[in-house]
Amino acid sequence: MPGIGKKSAYRIAFYILRMDQSSFQNFISSINEVKEHLKFCKNCGAITETEICEICLSTERNAKIVCIVEQPEDIFFIENTNEYRGRYHVLNGVISPLDGIGPDQLKIKELLERLNKEPIEEVLIATNPTLEGDATANYISQLLKPIGLKITRIAHGVTIGSTIEYADQYTLGKAIKSRLTI
Repeated sequence: MPGIGKKSAYRIAFYILRMDQSSFQNFISSINEVKEHLKFCKNCGAITETEICEICLSTERNAKIVCIVEQPEDIFFIENTNEYRGRYHVLNGVISPLDGIGPDQLKIKELLERLNKEPIEEVLIATNPTLEGDATANYISQLLKPIGLKITRIAHGVTIGSTIEYADQYTLGKAIKSRLTI
């Protein structure tokens, strides 16, 4: 499974093997229930129990701004900041030529359809600060510039609480490019 290394996989496997049959059946039942009840929002791609997610249906969210993320789980992390009150659009990946993933494999066409239907004035691109994330952000921004929307990107740089000596060259360069006036 993605994000689980060899040691963690061993620990999980042995934990499951040591489970009594009743606990194991409850575990399997819970996984089945999650798989049966959760789906992806038909509008934005977020994980939801209904056809359209709560964020898309909310009248308290700012419908004029949409935040573009790579994966549905990115919404969870952004929501935990309590700093963003707009809506979302999940790409389901990033442009990665080495992996054979181009713009056509992402939910970019669906984004363009939303921009024609919804009163969106700003697009906040929140792809990861990686080469693929940056390439995807650049591709989308170039695609959207002729439409005349405000296009923004999350800031990148040195982590709060860290020091410059521990920042890699790419991160430090991004921090300098993303500098703010104080």
